[in-house]
Amino acid sequence: MAASLHHRKLSRALATRSAATLSAVAIAASFSAYFAMYAFRKPFAAGAYSDQHVFGLELKLALVIGQVLGYTLSKFVSIKWVSELARDRRGLALVGIVSAAEVALLGLGTLPPAGMVLAMLLNGLPLGAVWGLVFSYLEGRRTSELLGAGLSTSYIVASGAVKHVGRSLVQAGVPEPWMPALVGMLFMPIFVAAVVVLEALPAPSTEDMQARSRRTPMSGAVRLGFLRGYLPGLLALTMLYVLLTVYRDFRDNFAVEIWHDLGFGDTPALLSAAELPAALISMAAVALLVMVRSNRAALLAVHAMMLLGVLSIAGATWLHELGAISGIVWMVSVGAGLYLAYVPFNCMLFDRLMAATRSTGTAVFMIFVTDASGYAGSVLLLLYKNFGAPKMQFLAFFTVLSHLTAVGCALGFLFSGAYFFRRTRPAAVPRGSAPPSLV
Repeated sequence: MAASLHHRKLSRALATRSAATLSAVAIAASFSAYFAMYAFRKPFAAGAYSDQHVFGLELKLALVIGQVLGYTLSKFVSIKWVSELARDRRGLALVGIVSAAEVALLGLGTLPPAGMVLAMLLNGLPLGAVWGLVFSYLEGRRTSELLGAGLSTSYIVASGAVKHVGRSLVQAGVPEPWMPALVGMLFMPIFVAAVVVLEALPAPSTEDMQARSRRTPMSGAVRLGFLRGYLPGLLALTMLYVLLTVYRDFRDNFAVEIWHDLGFGDTPALLSAAELPAALISMAAVALLVMVRSNRAALLAVHAMMLLGVLSIAGATWLHELGAISGIVWMVSVGAGLYLAYVPFNCMLFDRLMAATRSTGTAVFMIFVTDASGYAGSVLLLLYKNFGAPKMQFLAFFTVLSHLTAVGCALGFLFSGAYFFRRTRPAAVPRGSAPPSLV
């Protein structure tokens, strides 16, 4: 009863605040929630699990595959579950998700290698729903780009930060299998507090809905209709996201090994420090797009920004191979390019797409469709690395992957941009919830 009373007081207090204050609170709460979620997802990747094998795989690779497989299944389930979830159940769902993930982490310290892989699958299984649930508090607002940019910086810096915490605990004497669960326990209070604040945020205003279209749960028929209406462009965006997710996930899961191959294996601080420039650049670029009032213009502008990002990956990789830039500069540069292309998928791209096409529903639907496809691709790449190129150095593999990602994504963004340029012209967009002057 007391908790409910305090929550109502917080909700009333936020409802009376200025738009700037409300945006700052929303950014802080969503950033904190997703940052803390990474404490349940990524610390295990800071472990080496040296000279251990299971199912014909190196143990660490098997753990990564187990978690990514669970995470991928979660994304597919969430396409329906989160798209239809009642608004008043989001907070309870978030707390339940991370609690289940923390229980699964205890299996790393208590089970044999095969059981550890199962534990990581069960750890990833609930966590895949967290992004969509958190972003659902932010979408459909006139400041969604700004809010989404703030939220997106969380996963850019959080992965390196929690792995840094994990490595520090291991160096302090915590057994490697128990380290992930301990990191999760340390961050649980932060996660719960952030969810409480998110629950207290007021719903989008009438002005927000007029500018960005109304956001509502999507039934199966509505989801199918949206897919049929824009299938070529949505397929292109999904394939682009598969390439970017495969690239980002490999870089993230094997950052320790890549830095080691570059000659920086004894510098754990690089795991977090190298991600800060990428976070700042991508956040600033996405946040600037909030000033573009036309939804169609913003959709095209974000395509140009994403294209610039993948071209940066290509340029930096080429310069590194020529010896013109150092390994540190290369890793920072490809990180900045990667997140310029990757971040919009998780915040503004589909939010503006829904508005530019005057579609009612929720951007979270397409976020989960692309996420599910992306992580399925990540599982396939991990299997290929183990069985198709087992002796290839992580650095060499990542270099080849950089070239393939850059070329494939550049071509894809050109196609997608041209498609939605044509399909979002006023005469091409069917009448819907947003007035023509907003497109």
